[in-house]
Amino acid sequence: MFAIIETGGKQYRVEKGDVLDIERVAGASADAPEIDFDRVLLVSDGDDDVRVGAPVVDGASVKGVWLDDVRGPKLTVFKFKRRKQYRRKRGHRQDLHRVRIEDIQA
Repeated sequence: MFAIIETGGKQYRVEKGDVLDIERVAGASADAPEIDFDRVLLVSDGDDDVRVGAPVVDGASVKGVWLDDVRGPKLTVFKFKRRKQYRRKRGHRQDLHRVRIEDIQA
């Protein structure tokens, strides 16, 4: 069984036991490690039964557990304008949550 969820403006294909890095979710921490994803776009049992939402599947949810706070890879942002001696170099690392998928309810 797998599902497609939307969180942080991105879509993820998840199965039970998957570990993924997502954008930070408000309220997720070591004190409250349970995360409930209610924006489920598609649910499939792996065979012929596929439920597609419009835009979300009614009554479907995906349960996850917060594991850790991590940082994404370093990105280099470089701006310049030719012939104007304008150059700016900055770096960025996104804060992420590492989450393990515990259950898919359809």
